[in-house]
Amino acid sequence: MFSRKKLSLGICTTLLLSGCSSFGYGVAEAILDQQKQSDDRLCQITGQAFTGLEPFLNDGLKVLMVHGIGQHGPGYSAEFLGKLSAEMGLVKKSPGFKTIDLTDPLDSSKNLGSVRVHHYFDEQANKSLLFYELVWSVITEEAKKVIAYDSTGEYSHRRATINNLLKNFSNDTLPDSFLYLGDHREDILISFTQAYCWMVAENWSGLAQHTASACDFNAPDFNTNLENNHYAFVSHSLGSRITIDGLQRIARLTGSNTDIYRGPLKKPRTAVQILKQKNTSIFMLANQLPVLQLGRKKAEVTQQYKDYCLEDGKHYPERMYKSTEIIAFNDPNDIASYPIPYNFSKQFLDSRLCINTSNVDINIANVVDFLGLGTAANPLTAHSGYQSDDRVIALIAKGIGSKNTANIINTRCKWIEEAD
Repeated sequence: MFSRKKLSLGICTTLLLSGCSSFGYGVAEAILDQQKQSDDRLCQITGQAFTGLEPFLNDGLKVLMVHGIGQHGPGYSAEFLGKLSAEMGLVKKSPGFKTIDLTDPLDSSKNLGSVRVHHYFDEQANKSLLFYELVWSVITEEAKKVIAYDSTGEYSHRRATINNLLKNFSNDTLPDSFLYLGDHREDILISFTQAYCWMVAENWSGLAQHTASACDFNAPDFNTNLENNHYAFVSHSLGSRITIDGLQRIARLTGSNTDIYRGPLKKPRTAVQILKQKNTSIFMLANQLPVLQLGRKKAEVTQQYKDYCLEDGKHYPERMYKSTEIIAFNDPNDIASYPIPYNFSKQFLDSRLCINTSNVDINIANVVDFLGLGTAANPLTAHSGYQSDDRVIALIAKGIGSKNTANIINTRCKWIEEAD
């Protein structure tokens, strides 16, 4: 039987895990503060060296951010973008931002979310970043009203306070994964595809302050921009699956005689040949690829990496991308994210994407020792705190394994290099 002291500490644990930091200051908060000062949180990178985004700023870097589960509004990436631009030495920006309303080119009545575009550059304007923030959650908003009653006062008053907080969080987030695996997947992928199209088709000067029309893959500068700019992606939780599925869809269908909207492409082979020469990086925060593979068929072509991705491979001309680099971030205390296991990409993902993976096991939330009751970490922070973590920002900006690697990574992270 627990003593009164242990029972009190158990209550503190529950309150802290719920995010109610105003409670349980006492011993628990003092220990938490001490851990923050020493900051010996886990940070281990396993995989090959990767450069990060900074070296591509001279090429006109374009980054698309794709959010995960839960409702998101425009501006959700503000803290992340501010930290990322500062880490890469981008000290100036164009005034304000530009907004693109997304729709289905075959059905303009659909509201498929929006993209907010920011333009950052350095003091001499030699390096530039165009940052595209995709908001797709409007697509699932209507469907989730089916369970909205459960978060109203009529039902919530019957729950304990902490349980009610967790239930509201669950009602807002968990349905998105189910809806994506069901009928809403196509619309979400069209939203991603339209965001990708706008990212390629226009540069900052070519975008209106507010655009509300579908993007055309036959845009005059599409192939030129596709060849000249560097493209990367930052995703969170469900956004990891959306990004992989979206890129695979674009590469597969752009290479046919018709585009993704069943209309003729003027130069279909030009676009697909350019894609075959592109190196793409995807930084997956709170990665969910393994769990979202459950119940799904394997990709059309699997376990043929050497045939498609090595220059002497018999199917090398048929690859989709020259390489797709996945850096998967995972807090072991996040109950909703996963590392990418060995051989996962070879077994389940399309070999034509030429995927290489690295895992970043990192404590986003502080781990607290509660004097004999064991250790604990806030699972909500562990899932959603990546965008404000300096180590995460430094890895995305400057990578690992080069002279450009940030000091915070060299001093506070461990790298286990995988050499082939």
